[in-house]
Amino acid sequence: MDAEQQRKVLNRLKRAQGQLAGVIAAVDSGAECRDVVLQLAAVSKALDRAGFTIVSSAMRHCLAAPVDGTAESADPADSADGSTPLTVDELEKLFLALA
Repeated sequence: MDAEQQRKVLNRLKRAQGQLAGVIAAVDSGAECRDVVLQLAAVSKALDRAGFTIVSSAMRHCLAAPVDGTAESADPADSADGSTPLTVDELEKLFLALA
């Protein structure tokens, strides 16, 4: 993930963290159900967007340095950050985990 994408993901996660704190405070104080659900939906959306950004970054990375579908065939040296690129199956599982 490049620095700009990482910054955006971190901002979304921090926003979600703040919204979740708001949900907890709202439930703790007995706030209206509607208000709690709206805040919870905002947290969920922020987390989903961060997750999709991470997965799409991994997809772009794997397209730039594809592997043959097996984790054993991936060479960590092939990646700029030293990590093993994800296989297509791993990417699919990550994507579906967010669905």
